[in-house]
Amino acid sequence: MKWSQLQSASIKSIIGWASTQPWCAAMQECAQDAKWHSEGDVWTHTQMVMHELPQLESWSDLSSHDQTVLIFTALFHDVAKPLTTQVDPLTGNIISPKHAVKGEHLARTILRECGCDLTTREEIARMVRYHGRPVFLMHKSDPTREVVRHSWLVNNRLLYLFALADFRGRCAKKKTRSEEDLHFWKIASEEASCYERPYPFASDHARFLFFHQDKPNLHYVPHEDFSCRVTVMAGLPGSGKDRWLAIHRSELPVVSLDEIRGDLMIDPTDNQGKVIQRAREACREHLRAGTSFAYNATNTMHLTRGRWLDLFADYAAWIEIVYVEPPLDVLFRQNKSRETVVPEAIIRRLADRLEPPTWAEAHQLTLVDG
Repeated sequence: MKWSQLQSASIKSIIGWASTQPWCAAMQECAQDAKWHSEGDVWTHTQMVMHELPQLESWSDLSSHDQTVLIFTALFHDVAKPLTTQVDPLTGNIISPKHAVKGEHLARTILRECGCDLTTREEIARMVRYHGRPVFLMHKSDPTREVVRHSWLVNNRLLYLFALADFRGRCAKKKTRSEEDLHFWKIASEEASCYERPYPFASDHARFLFFHQDKPNLHYVPHEDFSCRVTVMAGLPGSGKDRWLAIHRSELPVVSLDEIRGDLMIDPTDNQGKVIQRAREACREHLRAGTSFAYNATNTMHLTRGRWLDLFADYAAWIEIVYVEPPLDVLFRQNKSRETVVPEAIIRRLADRLEPPTWAEAHQLTLVDG
């Protein structure tokens, strides 16, 4: 079933489609701890949560887009439990550590294969990743910071509504939490003016510093004196990063890992130490001179991308990230026309692990879908 069909399908039809998929079969066979999920396996719980959504008091007030995001968050929120479920050797309890993080990646892969647009896909994937956060807010040392942070990653209202459906869509022998725990997320978000929209920082730089400082002050209005502007390209090989730069940032000098590899005659599968060293030196030259430039590499992993962003921030640069991801069939076609063709198997492996950038990482974020 293609995304154009799925997003207009009924919950019953979506459940019927999902039931034919191998990841759903795995959910059907995945047991849960009866103390928290006496209703049974993961798929039983998933269906219960999906059916709870239309029962929410505010369901009819939501846009069709928001309803779609919630339905597919419910469908995928526990999709990685079969990959992570184990028996705790100390307690004998069934646990599923990091299932939300792995679920984000799995949901992203499934939605990509269905043809879901980039923006909606990332909304759903991040909802899957953070779906369990509301219930624990009361235990956070700084609840306001928590809801402000998440408001730039997900929609706090949708996260709250999903948490309600998730709480109601189960049978628990042991009640250690209540819906009041979830209401605290709504109240804290409303008080911080970030329940239905991202928190309104004083400036893009204030937001940037909030996400990059240990103890940020929400009301701090930082002085802005940037040394230069750095455009950080991100995307799989063959996605069209060079073309985007040529059209939109043609005036900028470019530090390109592909070009450096060519100059040094180093294959992408070889040790990249010398390539990275040369690139860092080139970036530092521009930064020290206060020259705006573009840094062009795959940058698809948060940790790897973060090292470069930290370098640019150390030199007081204004940072924008441009993430380019066309449909895979388009990407593979473009890859074949590259001077250095990357094997399709490598691209698929990178696609399964990719972590698209968020507004928490830069002053400006642009997602290019196509």
